[in-house]
Amino acid sequence: MNPAAVGFQCPDDVRAGNAGVRQPRRTGGLQRAGRRWGPVTLTLIGINVAMFLLTAVLTGIGGQDPLQNYRNELFQDLAQVPVFVQIGDWWRPFTAAFLHYGVLHLGLNMLSLLVFGSELERLLGRGRYLVVYLVSIAGGAAAIQLLGTPFGQVAGASTAIYGLMGAFGVVLVHQKQDLRGLLVLLGINLVISFLPGVSLIGHLGGLVAGAAAAAVLVSTRRRPPLAIGGIAALSVVLLALVYTHF
Repeated sequence: MNPAAVGFQCPDDVRAGNAGVRQPRRTGGLQRAGRRWGPVTLTLIGINVAMFLLTAVLTGIGGQDPLQNYRNELFQDLAQVPVFVQIGDWWRPFTAAFLHYGVLHLGLNMLSLLVFGSELERLLGRGRYLVVYLVSIAGGAAAIQLLGTPFGQVAGASTAIYGLMGAFGVVLVHQKQDLRGLLVLLGINLVISFLPGVSLIGHLGGLVAGAAAAAVLVSTRRRPPLAIGGIAALSVVLLALVYTHF
C-alpha cells in the first residue's frame, strides 16, 4: 500500500487509474518554433542560410574572405544572369532566389521572410503559402529576364518576399482590414529598391505575381479545381516569360 493524502492506496489501483489518463506530450524546441513561426517559413529560411554558409565556405577554401561569399564558382553558376538563362542555364532564375550577397543582405531578407512569411503561412495554410512563394520567384525572374540588364547578375530572396507582401495585401483586402500599415512599409521598401545594386524590376515582378497568386487562391478557396487551374495557368504564363528567348 502507498500512503496518500487520506488513508492508503493500492498500487495496482493507482496504475489502473493512471492508464486511462492522457499524459502531457513533451515537444522539442524545433516543434515549438514550427508552431509559432510556421514550418514552411523556417524551412525556407534554413535553405537560404545553408546556401549562404556553403558559398561562404567555398569562398574561404578558395583563399578569399568568406563574408564575400559571392566570389566563388558555385555562386556564379547559380545566380540569375538573363543572357545565360537564354542560352540554356534554365535553373538560374530559381536557384538565384536562395543566394545572398553577404551577411547583411541575408539577414534583412530572412527577417522580412520571418515576419511576413509566418503570418501569411498562418492565414493561407502551408500549401497555398508555398505556392505563393514559388510563383513570386517566377514573377520576379520573368521581369528580370524581360526588362533586366542582359549581363547583369541578380540574386536574393527579395522577389519572393515582395510577392509575400503583395499576397498579404490581397488577404487583408479580402478580410476587409486596414491596409495603411502595409502600404507604408511597402512604400519604404520600394524607395530602397531604387538604390544602386537593388533590382527594382525583380521586386515589382515578384510583388505583382504574389498578389495575383493570392487573388486566385483566396477567390477559389472553396473550389480546389479552380484554384489548381488558375495557379497552373498563371505559372505557365510566367514560365513562358522567363524562358521566352530559348
